[in-house]
Amino acid sequence: MTTRHLYLARHGEADAFGRLTDTGRAQSDLLGERLAALPVDVVWHSPLPRATACAHHLAKHLQNAPVEEAPELIDHVPYVPSPAEIPRSWAGFFDGYDEREAAEGHKLAQALIARFTQPPETTTHEVLITHAYPIAWLLRHALDAPPARWLGLNSANTALTVIEYRTGLPPTVVMFNDMSHLPPALRWTGFPPATRP
Repeated sequence: MTTRHLYLARHGEADAFGRLTDTGRAQSDLLGERLAALPVDVVWHSPLPRATACAHHLAKHLQNAPVEEAPELIDHVPYVPSPAEIPRSWAGFFDGYDEREAAEGHKLAQALIARFTQPPETTTHEVLITHAYPIAWLLRHALDAPPARWLGLNSANTALTVIEYRTGLPPTVVMFNDMSHLPPALRWTGFPPATRP
């Protein structure tokens, strides 16, 4: 049986202009060191500069894995739920999204699923450097959760999520938001400030 191993990570910490910070570069290198022992076939990344830079930083630690852009990985809202699908406190999050934008985001989300969730003909190991929302959408899909459930699934910068796809079986979520490769001072970036474990 062949397996498609997806190693998903949100890009390293970035500044307000979308450039990796020193922390983001350190996080990217540490993620690359963690993945170095794997037979990575390719590193895919979002077209946005913070994801592109992160992918190239971590790829320095991998053995000749090509680094390729995948437009489906761009930061986007994958699904705009109806008011009945979400708690009232989240409703304002979607202010300003019109029907056209919602449809475009959902179309992109469907393309993301079509491209990266099909079982392969041969076993593959693929790293996807993307953003919190696409990771949440892929995780929601793997768990066969309702479309609105992508909300509330957040990923820290360079935290690792692993999903496996096999022919004839449901997807396997191996881990979500794992930060064990990061020292405590580099964990939890990308989350609101709070006391964390």
